Amino acid sequence: GDLLPADGVLIQGNDLKIDESALTGESDHVRKSLDKDPLLLSGTHVMEGSGRMVVTAVGVNSQSGIIFTLLGAAGDDEDDGKDRKGD
Repeated sequence: GDLLPADGVLIQGNDLKIDESALTGESDHVRKSLDKDPLLLSGTHVMEGSGRMVVTAVGVNSQSGIIFTLLGAAGDDEDDGKDRKGD
């Protein structure tokens, strides 16, 4: 049930299964291995096994960060009702 905090590439794994439903909507757990599908994405959960990864992206540069930015949920200040032309 551990949440992956960053995107990365699997470098060592032992029967690793990931729940990617938060990103893909797919309810089946995805088996990850060095040979096949070694990419691990932030915002997903480890359901079985263990592994080590090299981090490739964090924060707004990660897959979930990009999605949140596109959805406008990254905490940006939206229109607060003030006209900024005269500031």
